[in-house]
Amino acid sequence: MDCDCDFLLPSRDSWEGHYGNCSSIWCKEHDEPAKNKDGTIRLRNRHLVALECDVLYHLGLDTKSNDLQTMFGDVKFVCMGGTKKRMKDFAEYIANVLQLPNEGLVNITKNSHRYAMYKVGPVLSVNHGMGVPSMTILLQEIIKMLFYAKAKDPIFFRIGTCGGLKIPAGSVVISSWALNGTMEKSYNLPIMGEVHKLPSFFDKRLNQELHFLASEETGFETFIAGTMAADDFYQGQARLDGPFCDYSEADKMSFLNQLFDIGVRNIEMEATAFAALTSQAGIRAADVCVTFLDRLKGDQVTSSKSKLVELQERPMVLVGKYISRYYVTKLK
Repeated sequence: MDCDCDFLLPSRDSWEGHYGNCSSIWCKEHDEPAKNKDGTIRLRNRHLVALECDVLYHLGLDTKSNDLQTMFGDVKFVCMGGTKKRMKDFAEYIANVLQLPNEGLVNITKNSHRYAMYKVGPVLSVNHGMGVPSMTILLQEIIKMLFYAKAKDPIFFRIGTCGGLKIPAGSVVISSWALNGTMEKSYNLPIMGEVHKLPSFFDKRLNQELHFLASEETGFETFIAGTMAADDFYQGQARLDGPFCDYSEADKMSFLNQLFDIGVRNIEMEATAFAALTSQAGIRAADVCVTFLDRLKGDQVTSSKSKLVELQERPMVLVGKYISRYYVTKLK
């Protein structure tokens, strides 16, 4: 099949020739294209067509009461992050960047009492809570929502915070792949008693474009690297300061150095599932996180609140630059 990549930036030496969901390469490994010919999402669940009404319970929306195509059909970007405040701040930030009105931002999912979601033009900004279970509930319902809305070729970003490995606090890491707690590059999901291992790799070309845009920023360093996604904040990340710990500091340092040696530069709690599920849906995605500390120098986040707020803006700046460039050149 022909290439259907809508490149943001011209190709450069060593860059990938296509996005990961390009039909020209996707069909070589799969039985059908990643997406429909018009760019809308192609879901591989035959049971959805049997539903008279699909209730997106955790979003407080459904396919009968809400005109999802009118509400979300123009969505091009989905930006996800942990906290409600961060994602409201991002909605306000991106409205300013795109010069779109943001007076009276409305939480579209307020009736669910679980997540906060804001829409600014073609951008959705929504919080996903902390950890894989909370994030995947939101992510899967957002994917279904955009499927029903007939949104075309949406791009997903996760903007977050993390601990770094041998890189300065305040660095930004664009995840190339994600490692789970047992050192596998997969999201391991138990389904009916059997563990399914879904590969957790991010779109190389999208990452390269983001990294190029980051090179224009002089205030912080940006790395494309591996990410470990832990299922726990304390022992799961080899911390020594949790309520339980049966390993030594030497054990911790050995493990963190092992991660560094195989290419991991940051640790967070969502990347495996985010990479796996977006890829399974044929959606290109990127995980962009700022480091709060170097984990080889300590376990606790000790920077002031004002400093942390400042650091959290760095992924917003980078993702905002990508969205702005795309909006001005392709959508406006």
